[in-house]
Amino acid sequence: MPNIRHTPVAPTRAQPMAAGDSIDAHRHDDHQIVYASRGVLAVTTDAGTWVAPATRAIWVPAGTVHAHRAHGRLELHLMGIAAHEDPLGLDTPTVVTVGPLLRELLLAHTRAPRERGPEGERLRAVLLDQVRAAPQWPVHLPAPSDPRLAAVCAALWADPADRRGLAELGADAGASERTLSRLFRADLGMTFPQWRTQLRLYHALQLLADDTPVTIVAHRCGWSSTSAFIDVFRRAFGHTPGAHGRLR
Repeated sequence: MPNIRHTPVAPTRAQPMAAGDSIDAHRHDDHQIVYASRGVLAVTTDAGTWVAPATRAIWVPAGTVHAHRAHGRLELHLMGIAAHEDPLGLDTPTVVTVGPLLRELLLAHTRAPRERGPEGERLRAVLLDQVRAAPQWPVHLPAPSDPRLAAVCAALWADPADRRGLAELGADAGASERTLSRLFRADLGMTFPQWRTQLRLYHALQLLADDTPVTIVAHRCGWSSTSAFIDVFRRAFGHTPGAHGRLR
């Protein structure tokens, strides 16, 4: 990522972002929790893209070069955590579930970050305890390094509703189905169906952030039926696509 900005202390604040807005590549010496209480947030590094609706937050470890992008009108909440104070012990980004209590703690802490009295410190301590206990449940799209795999992934990024299998996609990419299947596991750490499902969920979140009807989202993202889409979405996020808009 070119033009990397270095901000030693990760900011703690709340800020709005318009649909399509982005924050260019940058890094902090601190860890950071990035949460969108409204809209859908994508955080991208050289290793891939992590996606979070309002029921998820993204943990960005200290030193990680990352960029943000808003899908839908975003209410962004940023919380910096000193590098020596590490509630998760992770050196790669991850997505954690945000329940009602963690949500309210994040909103309160980022809207009044300068309150560092005893009450503010107690709130922060409870917040970090909640982060430690939060289940990790990501929508993560790892970035391919092999050029043949990158060609297949690029084709599906361009059209997530593309229903071709690996054999057909491989014919255009110059690789066999067996080779591509091996590369998905070795390069991306998941099977082709798993990666494609993650991609479709990412695009679904983007469309839902723009208030696209559920039936249209299912069609544009390649599910065989609206009911199949609803089932996959519910298993991934714990609620239906129809309920998703009410949670934003």
